[in-house]
Amino acid sequence: MTASAHSYRPEIDGLRMIAICAVVAYHFGLPGLGGGFAGVDVFFVISGYLIGGLLWREACATGRISLSRFYIRRVKRLAPAFFAMVLVASAVAWFVLLPFEFRDYGKSLIAASVYLSNVLFYRGAGYFDTGAETKVLLHTWSLSVEEQFYIFLPLLLLVLLRWKRVFPGALWLCFAASLTLSVWLTPSHETAAFYLFPLRAWELLAGVLLAIHSHERAPLRAGAWMSWLGLALVLGSLGMIDAAQGFPGWQVIFPVLGTVLLLANGRARNAVNAALSLRGPVFLGKISYSLYLWHWPVFVLSLYWRGAYAGWHEALLWMGLSLGLATLSWRYVETPFRKIEPRGAAVLGALAVPSALALGLGALAYVKDGLPSRFDAATQAHIAASADFLQDFSRCSVPRAGAFEGVELCPIGPEGAPQVLIWGDSHLRAMKEGLEQAAWAAATPALIIWRAGCPPLFGVDKTESYATRSEDRACTRDKAIIERDLPGLAAVRDVLLVGRWSYYASGRGVGLDAENTIALAGYGQSDNAAVLRAGLAATLPRLRAQAGRVHLLEQLPELPRYDSREAARLLAHGQAHPDEIAARASVARTAAAARYEAARAALGAAPVIATWDAVCDRDTCRALQGATSWYFDNNHITNTAAKAMAARFAALFEGRLSDE
Repeated sequence: MTASAHSYRPEIDGLRMIAICAVVAYHFGLPGLGGGFAGVDVFFVISGYLIGGLLWREACATGRISLSRFYIRRVKRLAPAFFAMVLVASAVAWFVLLPFEFRDYGKSLIAASVYLSNVLFYRGAGYFDTGAETKVLLHTWSLSVEEQFYIFLPLLLLVLLRWKRVFPGALWLCFAASLTLSVWLTPSHETAAFYLFPLRAWELLAGVLLAIHSHERAPLRAGAWMSWLGLALVLGSLGMIDAAQGFPGWQVIFPVLGTVLLLANGRARNAVNAALSLRGPVFLGKISYSLYLWHWPVFVLSLYWRGAYAGWHEALLWMGLSLGLATLSWRYVETPFRKIEPRGAAVLGALAVPSALALGLGALAYVKDGLPSRFDAATQAHIAASADFLQDFSRCSVPRAGAFEGVELCPIGPEGAPQVLIWGDSHLRAMKEGLEQAAWAAATPALIIWRAGCPPLFGVDKTESYATRSEDRACTRDKAIIERDLPGLAAVRDVLLVGRWSYYASGRGVGLDAENTIALAGYGQSDNAAVLRAGLAATLPRLRAQAGRVHLLEQLPELPRYDSREAARLLAHGQAHPDEIAARASVARTAAAARYEAARAALGAAPVIATWDAVCDRDTCRALQGATSWYFDNNHITNTAAKAMAARFAALFEGRLSDE
C-alpha cells in the first residue's frame, strides 16, 4: 500500500484496485469472493516491489542509503491518513463501544501507533477474546507487517551495503525460510502464520526480489499470456481460496505468484495492462490506502450499531460511505502531506502530536477499564457481566517434555500434589473462580485441565465449526496424552468432568449461537448423543481405575437469547427497554429441560453435582440474580456467578462426595 516507483506505472494502481475491491467486498459480505481477504497479499507483493526497488536503486546509484530520508517519506505517506482515520474512529467508538470493548480498543490503538498491532492480535486471538466484529483497528495488523518490513529491509541492506552482490542471495535465503515456515506452521499455528511478520515476509520479499532482478534491465515484454495467467491466478485466488483449508500456508502462493507475473510484465502492451491502466481502476488504486484504512472501521462500527444490515443494498450504502471518506482522505490528507518537502524535524514534529494523542487516549481507555461511567445505571449489570470473564491463569504452565507434554496444566488451591482433578471445556474455565475458592477453603491442592470446545472424554474426536482444524486435532492429542499420563497423578482421589453436554449431545448451539456446530466421532457410533453416551461409558471406568471417584458437573441451563454484550449494547444505545432485556435473560424451565434432555439421557446414572437450583425456580431460569447478571453469554457464567456457587464444591474438595 505504498506509492513510490522509479517511473509511474498506472497498471500497478489498477492492480491495487483489484486488491482493495476484493478486500472491501469480502468484508461487507458480497458473494463470490470467499478469498477476498487475499487482496492484502497482493498489496504485500506490490509494497515489496516498490519499496525494494526504491532502496536498491538508491544503493546502486549512490553506494549508500539515507535512512532518515526513507523513513520521513514513509511517515509522510502513511501517518497522516492513519491518524485522520483514528481520530474519527475514536470519536465514534467513544459513544458506541462498551467499556470492555473500548478498553480493548485503547490497547489496539496503542499497538497500532507503535506498529505492533499484528503482534497484539496474534496474542489476543483466544476463545474469550472480543470478536472481529468489535475490533475497530483489526485491519491495522497488515500495516504493522509492512511497517516492520520497512525496518527490516533497509537495515539489512545497510549491513550488507559493502557486499551488494551478497544481498540478493541473503534475500533469497530469507524468502525460502519464511515461505517454508509459513507452509509448515499454518496447519498447527495458523494464527501465528497469519499475523506475524517473519511468516509473511516472503510475500514482501517476492516483490523485492523481482525489483532487484529487474534493475538496469530492459523491461520485460513477454507475451500477453503472462499477464493473463497472472490475472487468472489473482482473480481465481480471490474467489476460490478457502480459509477452512488453512491460511496463509500453500494457498497464498497463488495470489503472490499472480501478482509477481503481472508486475513483471506490466510494461508490455496487452489488453490486461491496458484495462488496469484505465482511469477508473487507476483512481481506485490511488485511493486504495485510504479506502483500506476507512472501510473496516465503517464496517465494524456500522454493523455494531445496526446489529445486522437490512440487506445487500444497505451494505452497498456503507461501502459508499467508505468510498466517500477514502476519497476525501486521499484528496485532503494524503495528497497535501505527500507534497510537503521532506524536512526531518518538521515531519517528525508533526507526527509527534497525533502520536501522543493516540497513545494518551489508548492509555486512558485501557487504564480506566473502558470508562464505564459513559453509560447509565440501567446498563451497568450487563456491562459488568460482559467484562466479568477474565481469570488469573498465571499459575498455569505447559510442559515441554515428559508427562503431559503440550497440555496446559493449571493448579488451584494450595501447593502440593493434586488430590482433585477437574477436566473440561470452556465451561470449566467459566467456573474456575468458584472452584479455586472452594479448593482454598478446603485446603486441597487441585489441578485444572481445560480446552475450549473439547469434550472431556477419551476416544472421542470432534470437528467444530467454531474451531480450526489444528484446534480439532489438538483436542484429540491432549486427550491421548491425558489418558497416557494420568496414572502419574498418584494423589488424585476425585475427578470432576465439566462440559457443555447439551452442545455435544445435539451437535449445535442454541439461540444466539445456533450456527455453531460440532460433530463427535468415536466408538463406531453414528450420531452425537450415541458417541457422548459411549464416550462416557468408556471414560468413567478408566478414570475410576486410575484416579478414584468420578463426578460430572450438571451443565447450567442455556439462555438462548441472552448475551451480556448484546444486552448492554441495546440498552446503552436506547434500542431496547430493560423489561425486554430481562425477558431475553430468562428461559422457561421446561424449555431449558427439553434442550438438556438428550444430554441428561447420555449422562445416565453418573454421579452429578447439581447446578440448576442456583439460577432456576420452579418455572424460570434467569441470568439476572437481583441487580447482577450471572451469565456472560447464553451458556457461560461470569466469575461472580462461579464464586457464588463455590459452596456446592465443598464436599468434592473435602473428599466427602460419594460416586454412587
